[in-house]
Amino acid sequence: MGTEWDTLRKQARHLENDIDMKLIAFNKVGVGAASSSTTASNNTDTSPLLGDHVFESLSLEIEQMLDKLSNINEKMSEIPNSGAAIMHVLQRHREILHGYRQEYLKIQANHTTRMEREELLRGSGLGTSSPSTSGLSRRDMYLKENTHLHSSSSLVNDQISIAMETKEHLTSQRQHLKRFQTRMHDISNRFPLISSLIQRINIRKRRESLIIGGVIAVCTILLLLYAFH
Repeated sequence: MGTEWDTLRKQARHLENDIDMKLIAFNKVGVGAASSSTTASNNTDTSPLLGDHVFESLSLEIEQMLDKLSNINEKMSEIPNSGAAIMHVLQRHREILHGYRQEYLKIQANHTTRMEREELLRGSGLGTSSPSTSGLSRRDMYLKENTHLHSSSSLVNDQISIAMETKEHLTSQRQHLKRFQTRMHDISNRFPLISSLIQRINIRKRRESLIIGGVIAVCTILLLLYAFH
């Protein structure tokens, strides 16, 4: 179970990193495609734009990668496991997949909105050749968010590792305490027997002392009687 789980988890992490980089490129291409569309309109160029082809290609590739990551998560959930830490890791991978899907759909929607806006501007003759600054600010926001996500993921993984190590230490201490408790119970059970044995020995010592004392007293009396007669 452990080997298969570790293999699938490594594949999921590697695929998540690839998807993250693809989404950044996807957003850049989406912004660039809209800007190129405006420039092409001003130059009366009606040939297909390279940016649109790259955008569609990346879109298809990301969809396939998201499906593959979803399959890996399903395989991970099918592996018999126990423990809150493992369930937390699996839930984290699902949340990352959900976040990537939302980000992918958001970039697609933003690209579609930009393209529709550029079409309206071209139709009204208000299109300009200057690139949109909103796309750049959005890209910077995505980059910052990506950095935060990576930092959060690393912190979560560290906390999970610490929690699992703590659990192992607590389990070991619990076993030691159980053994100690068992020994103390055995000693407490044996103590009444030892106390009873000591009491019997003391009674026998007293009895022997009384017997010896009696013998000495009788001998002394006999000697005295013999001496006076």
